Amino acid sequence: MTAPLPYISTTNACKLCKPLGAAIAFRGVAGCVPFLHGSQGCATYMRRYIISHFNEPIDIASSSLGEKHAVYGGAANLKIGLKNVMAAYQPEVIGVATTCLTETIGDNVPMILQEYREELGRAEGPAIVHVSTPSYGGTHMEGFHAAVRAVVEQLTEESAPHQRINLLGGFVSTADLRWLTSVCRDFGLEATLLPDYSESLDGEIAEEYQMLPSGGTSLPAIRAMGGARATVELGSTLPAETAGTHLQQRFHCRLERLGLPIGIGATDRLFTLFSELSGRQIPARHRGDRGRLIDALVDGHKYCSGKRAVLYGEEDLVVGMAAFLAEIGIRPVLCGSGGKSGRFRQAISAALDGLVDELPAVYEDIDFYDIEQATADTEIDLLVGNSKGYAWARRQQIPLIRIGFPIHDRIGGQRILHLGYQGAQALFDLIVNTLIEKKQDDSPVGYSYM
Repeated sequence: MTAPLPYISTTNACKLCKPLGAAIAFRGVAGCVPFLHGSQGCATYMRRYIISHFNEPIDIASSSLGEKHAVYGGAANLKIGLKNVMAAYQPEVIGVATTCLTETIGDNVPMILQEYREELGRAEGPAIVHVSTPSYGGTHMEGFHAAVRAVVEQLTEESAPHQRINLLGGFVSTADLRWLTSVCRDFGLEATLLPDYSESLDGEIAEEYQMLPSGGTSLPAIRAMGGARATVELGSTLPAETAGTHLQQRFHCRLERLGLPIGIGATDRLFTLFSELSGRQIPARHRGDRGRLIDALVDGHKYCSGKRAVLYGEEDLVVGMAAFLAEIGIRPVLCGSGGKSGRFRQAISAALDGLVDELPAVYEDIDFYDIEQATADTEIDLLVGNSKGYAWARRQQIPLIRIGFPIHDRIGGQRILHLGYQGAQALFDLIVNTLIEKKQDDSPVGYSYM
């Protein structure tokens, strides 16, 4: 495999901007309006990406800074914007995320918000959470995790001990969030899932437009997270400081970290933890799902064995998918991400331990041009990742298995189930059928059943 050339410029980035991730995380808090302190164009760009994936309307407020604010600062616009949002939406929470412009000019957002509260002159009103998310400081994943941490840091209070657990599910699909909620219920665990955008970004049809859609983690539940008996945080490449570590350090809440439960091994580990936390055996229906999945792997292994795949996207998702592909007999030859956590290579190595004879090439902070260059002399059977890889897949006539975010050239991207035995079953069927279809399409004979 050819190593990519030294960095010159980014061509079709394998990532999205930091405040976009924050906006999605804020959408998972009940009654919360995401608010970008920056130009109107930033909010428009992010709305476009989020709407095209989730196929749901989303309002993202903006302080709408212009050229003069780059010189004089955006404090006045931020205060006016907050006032307008409060009047129009009556939100419970406003999530303020900074952008490149406001970070570059040095707006002190915490100070501005403190001035605003003093000028308001009353205690009531929505809670306001702020987070620093300049795009030059990271990817949408780092913005997502930073926003979740900010919510916990700024809203969670001292609470009497209780039997609930905190579940920090990470940036997964709305179907994955519903699955996590269902599994906790099956184990008899009461859980505070944060963030929870399973309804607010994938809700039922409404007769009238809802300014603030239903769903999300409630403010009282967030305030009480410090009293939970444990926090389960999902992710293999998480930052050193997260919502989970804050709960552990400030409230002495037990912290358990696991990778995303994609595939058999990772799901087994999550269920073992849930069994220990609940004092219950794994429910029969999940044992049945596992048995059917293993039976399917036996049936379809002949189609997967020896195939080679390139994976790209968010680091945690790529780590989970790499292990799953190895479980079903497909060799990951390259794992790439636009993120640069510094933990990606180690996480891939740990996830594939005992599953492959040769580790894949692993690249952080890479774009699609460099991924394509690195694999130019490599035989590839599958690409696995989001829609941003479509142009490359089309040029090379390689099948693309769409997972993650964004999926904007297919319907239902937000409802793809990646997690658990059921998610692995659906992914396995999709992958096997895609390989069969490719073989049929490439054959001069085609297919006939005798």
